[in-house]
Amino acid sequence: MWIMSLLEENARLRAIEKSIFRWMLRFIQGYISLSEVETRLRKYIGEEEISRLYEFALKKPRHYRNRAITIIFYYSGIPKCTIAEFLNLAHRTVRKYIRWFEAAGVDRFLDWSHNKTKKFDDEKLKEAVFAILHAPPISYNINRTTWRIKDIHKVMSERDLLIGHNYISKIIKGAGYRFRKAKTVLTSADPCYKEKLKEITGILSQLRPSEKFFSIDEFGPVAITIKGGRSFVAPGQVRVVPQWQTSKGCLIITAALELSTNQVMHFYSEKKNTYEMIKLLNRLLTQWANEECIYLSWDCASWHVSNKLYEVIEEINSRDYKRAHKTPTVKLAPLPACAQFLNVIESVFSGMARAVIHNSDYQSVGDCKKAINRYFSERNLYFKRYPKRAGKKIWGDELVLARFNEGNNCKPLHI
Repeated sequence: MWIMSLLEENARLRAIEKSIFRWMLRFIQGYISLSEVETRLRKYIGEEEISRLYEFALKKPRHYRNRAITIIFYYSGIPKCTIAEFLNLAHRTVRKYIRWFEAAGVDRFLDWSHNKTKKFDDEKLKEAVFAILHAPPISYNINRTTWRIKDIHKVMSERDLLIGHNYISKIIKGAGYRFRKAKTVLTSADPCYKEKLKEITGILSQLRPSEKFFSIDEFGPVAITIKGGRSFVAPGQVRVVPQWQTSKGCLIITAALELSTNQVMHFYSEKKNTYEMIKLLNRLLTQWANEECIYLSWDCASWHVSNKLYEVIEEINSRDYKRAHKTPTVKLAPLPACAQFLNVIESVFSGMARAVIHNSDYQSVGDCKKAINRYFSERNLYFKRYPKRAGKKIWGDELVLARFNEGNNCKPLHI
């Protein structure tokens, strides 16, 4: 007797299932009217939302059509497993669509926009990724000496910056960095990294017209030989640079970039030492004598932090010296250790190298100096005529805009 009852129940269930499949098939073929759908769904969804779902279910491409059909079927009382089987979707996809609709509403669920900025192109997310990457992991309470993608993702999530592991990796690789290349310095091991960074950004945010902020560094030594680089070549032609060459000499450039006016002051040095820094300081004091204060920002090279240099700066800031020589006050804003990526003048050096050193074959040191002098002269003249901090769009060869930013990547990959 119970076997007969079971068979009858199975037959009834199969009939119901056939009826459901028949209704679903008639719906996607357009035989179910909007009014019938509204009758089924109006207890759960508003009429305008039902109308949009109905339109998408019948008229839009398959990806959006499946979204709308899933919601209509689900609120019509059809089991999720049946919906997944009918639409040939994974069960988790059906569950995701339902959760998404309930959380976001019909407008975001059926968003048809194709112009949204991809997360790996979002400047805010890019800047956040590099700001994290440039700081040591321990500053974010992560007990490691180098970053991993999942560590960066964790920090981003804690800041409510939602981005996947793959996009973080794509942003980093898109900037030319690879974790396997130890020569690319991505992090600063300075335990006072955040404090020094905060001090520099604080100075720049309140910089007055009577104050100037200089990013200072040296470029070189550069041997005067035939240089390689990227250039246009004819089809089938290969440009060759000899591996072993006799140098025609070498040069070192000592330079300072003033951030608010985008002007570069430079000269050539025999060595990198404290006396060259004192020479640079005296030239800055002469050229910018009418300023109230000048800030010097450089890395932690030994000749930038020598006792002799500090004694000279202390003397320059003394009341008697300033009264006698009418010079501005000199203040230091040192960069964190191993933080070349924050030194903005590196971007200018990179542009200069690409313009007049790469692909060059100067016959003497003097010829090379003439090209470098002309480059900086033309650059300074341009920014005097058109004051702005843009560099990349104008010159086509600087890595980033000539402005201070924690997320900047100013250090060139190759010299």
